[in-house]
Amino acid sequence: MKFEHRYGHHGGQAHARRAFKMMAMMGGRFGDPFDNSGRFGGDGPFGGGRGRGGGRRGGRMFAGGELRLLLLHLVAEQPRHGYDLIRAISEMAGGEYAPSPGVVYPTLSLLVDEDLIAEEAGEGPRKAFAVTGSGRAELAGKDAELEAIIARLKALSEQRNRADSPPVRRAMGNLHAVLRNRMLSQGVETETAHAIADILDEAARRIERL
Repeated sequence: MKFEHRYGHHGGQAHARRAFKMMAMMGGRFGDPFDNSGRFGGDGPFGGGRGRGGGRRGGRMFAGGELRLLLLHLVAEQPRHGYDLIRAISEMAGGEYAPSPGVVYPTLSLLVDEDLIAEEAGEGPRKAFAVTGSGRAELAGKDAELEAIIARLKALSEQRNRADSPPVRRAMGNLHAVLRNRMLSQGVETETAHAIADILDEAARRIERL
């Protein structure tokens, strides 16, 4: 990867944004800090939102029938509410993936219609689901398939653990805070933006050589 100087004739704000993008490149998965989906944006873990969730980026997590099988397996382990099932899957993936309620609840309804799970009687609007005898029979012989599904989710968690370094995350947070405060309080002139970009370019080259 080469980090070249391409300043052109744009203003200081354009160069400042370039500096932020360089920071994102250094951080790997930080994304654009100006975007709500970025690490420091409104929906990112360093922003004020609820963090990542709703699905894996870049493709579907489950092939046809796999979510149905996983939900049935989890309900067979113990009776669970729909939210408990979403949370259990998210925990398997280390928070990197969580199925949306719009996918989970229709699948649970399908399992009820198939008489593989049933709602348990209880107080309040939230009903737990429990496996039926037919549901346990459906799971028989599916151990290998379930292991593959669970391993795929756990691989996301392991990947995050490998990529997530607390010292690097702290340093990236400090860098973002300094740049953002400078931009908001004083603005960034073109010359200053060039100097910031030079510092980040050099840091990127040094990291690349490690």
